[in-house]
This record gives sequence, C-alpha cells and structure tokens, in this order.
Amino acid sequence: MSERPRAQVLVALCGAGIALFNFPLLAVWGQDATVFGLPLLPVALFGIWAGLVVLLALVSER
Repeated sequence: MSERPRAQVLVALCGAGIALFNFPLLAVWGQDATVFGLPLLPVALFGIWAGLVVLLALVSER
C-alpha cells in the first residue's frame, strides 16, 4: 500500500511538467528580459526542468 502515494505523486509531477511546458505558460516567459545577461525563456525552461528533476529524485529516493 506504500506504492500508491508514490504513483500518485509521479502522475502529479508528470501533469505539472506537461502544464509547465505547454504554450500558455511558456508565453509568460517569452518577454524581452534577461537574467544575469541570459534571455529569460531559456533560463525559465532550464529552471523548470531542473526543478522537476529534483522533485522526481526526491520522490524516487523515498
């Protein structure tokens, strides 16, 4: 029965990843701004990706 919450968390993280990498939310990051001299869109994409990887690693290690 301990496998059930892990599966639900993985499905929720997958859904969050799909939503975060979908067009309407990516349009928010498409502005003409920079972060430490880097364009905002690639920084946001890498940050979202890195955050999902970290969360997946935390869930998988439990």
